[in-house]
Amino acid sequence: MDTNVAVRMAGITKDFGKGLANDNITLEIYKGEILSLLGENGSGKTTLMNMLSGIYFPDSGKIYVNGKEVSIASPRDAFDLHIGMIHQHFKLVDVFTAAENIVLGLNEHVKLDLKSVRAAVKDICARYGFNIDPDKKVYDMSVSEKQTLEIVKVLYRGADILILDEPTAVLTPQETDRLFAVMRNMKADGKSIVIITHKLHEVMEISDRVAVLRKGKYIGDIATADTNPQQLTDMMVGKSVTLNIDRPEPKDLKERLVVKNLTVLDADGVKKLSNLSFTAYGGEILGIAGISGSGQKELLEAIAGLQKPEEGASIRFIPPDKQETELVGKNPEDIYKQGVSLAFVPEDRFGMGLVGSMDIVDNVMLRSYKEGVSPLADRKHPKERAEKIVEELEVVTPGLSTPLRKLSGGNVQKILVGREIASEPALLMTAYAVRGLDINTSYTIYHLLNEQKARGAAVVYVGEDLDVLLELCDRILVLCAGQLSGIVDGRGAKKEEVGLLMTRLAEKEAANE
Repeated sequence: MDTNVAVRMAGITKDFGKGLANDNITLEIYKGEILSLLGENGSGKTTLMNMLSGIYFPDSGKIYVNGKEVSIASPRDAFDLHIGMIHQHFKLVDVFTAAENIVLGLNEHVKLDLKSVRAAVKDICARYGFNIDPDKKVYDMSVSEKQTLEIVKVLYRGADILILDEPTAVLTPQETDRLFAVMRNMKADGKSIVIITHKLHEVMEISDRVAVLRKGKYIGDIATADTNPQQLTDMMVGKSVTLNIDRPEPKDLKERLVVKNLTVLDADGVKKLSNLSFTAYGGEILGIAGISGSGQKELLEAIAGLQKPEEGASIRFIPPDKQETELVGKNPEDIYKQGVSLAFVPEDRFGMGLVGSMDIVDNVMLRSYKEGVSPLADRKHPKERAEKIVEELEVVTPGLSTPLRKLSGGNVQKILVGREIASEPALLMTAYAVRGLDINTSYTIYHLLNEQKARGAAVVYVGEDLDVLLELCDRILVLCAGQLSGIVDGRGAKKEEVGLLMTRLAEKEAANE
């Protein structure tokens, strides 16, 4: 075996009983490289990496690390082989410090020496360009700091092979640039890095090589320098796909949602939104940008009646050809009874949008079971709608009767978005509608959002990918720490300008000039 090969996965197969998640996959990861792993939702990327990190065990096949055949039956086995995975959802204890999280679960029978841990953390930070305070509590950290802590944690435990799952999902452009600089430093130090991402421009920027999976099979790999986004998309999908996001000019704009003086506090009395005012128009897509936790969630939930605004706030919904409705003081049931045509794709797909133990048809019925006058719920129309969603969004599922918890996260997201769009609302609010979706389905969602815009709906799109926001949205409202940092024109704004507004750096720079 080539001595430059850090990991070789040979003939890896994994079957969860509903079809092969991985079908006889052979993949090599080289020392000192950044490998991008691409594929549509349900193609088996995360499953494959979960077997390398010890979360799953392959049904068949062999894994070699540094030329030696190994058995990885648990995450501890993976750590012993110097393999560490940084998951999209962080595995941290909020009330612990960075140093305490790093040593959590290690050396249980050895006296804890946090002084030496702090020193080791500082050495790792200096070596690779991280910036983290070992004594800072996790609950005081930004998303970027939490991700940094996760990476430092696996490096402290000796990882030479790092797997990063959607690492830039909630980072600003500036934070992404810093992460990529650190990744290049780790690569220069001989580390092997696998990055799972759907952002093709990042694949082109950071990776040395790209490996593509499709429907559980290994399609091939190619040097990043020898490919382009169009070719990679065609490899993922198996056919030619157009990579242009349409943005029709808004026509016949009409006020649909007018928000004034919106302030929202959390359960502890902490201000999450402060005196926010803006207007969303029917016939446009209004993007909402901001780093995670800037008030996006509270904004959409306040409009939907799930959060109670402070006194003095006003949220006016102005439907076509009907009398306007004040939404403040109304819960979701009140809003529904007043005939407000509003659809909401929440950030927490299972916590607020869907029920994992129910099948696709029943989850579609959650949106429509109150319609009609019969005491018996209508299943015919929800079944037809479910079939349409599965067909149009290419949901990978054994059947309509499959519980949602058995589907991949991306396919669950397709069902949630498809259900809300199918109601053809006058106001459509989406929180991270394409999070975890492959490039082909993401473009289908963008097309559906533009269809709603064309029929006169006001579309409020909370997104994490600034490139998409700048291509899709007519205007972009930027939040920073719960406050309005600015509203920019989607056609004329620059990515760096929006990124600066997200962190209020624009104001500081202007003050220093």
